[in-house]
Amino acid sequence: MTSLTVKGNRGARFVPSALTIAARTLRKFVRTPQLIVFSAVNAIGFLVVFRYVFGGAVSLGNLSYVDFMIPGFVTAMVLFQGLGSAAGVAEDVEHGFFDRLRSLPISRGAIIAGRTLADTLLVVWALVLTTAMGFLVGFRLHTSVLSALAAFGLCVLYAFAFEWVFVAVGLFAGNAQAAQGMTLIVMPLTFVSSAYVPVSTMPSWLRGFADNQPITVMVNAVRSLTDGAVVQPLLHHDAAYFVWASLVWVAIIIAISAPLAVIRFSRQ
Repeated sequence: MTSLTVKGNRGARFVPSALTIAARTLRKFVRTPQLIVFSAVNAIGFLVVFRYVFGGAVSLGNLSYVDFMIPGFVTAMVLFQGLGSAAGVAEDVEHGFFDRLRSLPISRGAIIAGRTLADTLLVVWALVLTTAMGFLVGFRLHTSVLSALAAFGLCVLYAFAFEWVFVAVGLFAGNAQAAQGMTLIVMPLTFVSSAYVPVSTMPSWLRGFADNQPITVMVNAVRSLTDGAVVQPLLHHDAAYFVWASLVWVAIIIAISAPLAVIRFSRQ
């Protein structure tokens, strides 16, 4: 924090301040290796369960279940990884770390952005391992490597957007235990979506919500970029439609949650 304090004497700029906060948070992650290891282990464990427990129960015609499920699982994982983010922010509030930062001439937005960036990088680590595990359990690309990289980039962008949500939850929660409980509210979004089964198999009263909520749109964007033409009969729209729709959802999520997080942080 020394470099940040020195800069603070003349008014630290947004980007250097955010990067300093992000670096501090990453060092905290490194000093807590179980946080890094178990977040990835849990994700891989769930992936194996979905692959081998449900894989034989879902028939998708010409598309194997593993090729259908892996893009959905990797995309939806950004929500599961966010549970720890909210608790970590609440813990920093409890321990007075944010109080010390508020005493410095730093942009309030830079402080929250730095934390969000660090948590996003932790999710990226889990995304890399989970994607690699997906190939090990049988997932295969039906498109180009460039499309696959674009799909992975979208997952990182989704993670960044939802991290703003979890940071805001952590700031409102008050303590780590409450933050973990509050983040469970968003978990049904992953199951009432196209992440694990086609939306067309759901009851009609549930299908309207599942089709139009952000996780479904994001999953379908990633799935279109990795499964290509073979998955189109299940999606009814092309990749461009889902990519643009998911980017709109990203903008909406950040536009709502980022100001909420900054305002809450400033008024605490």
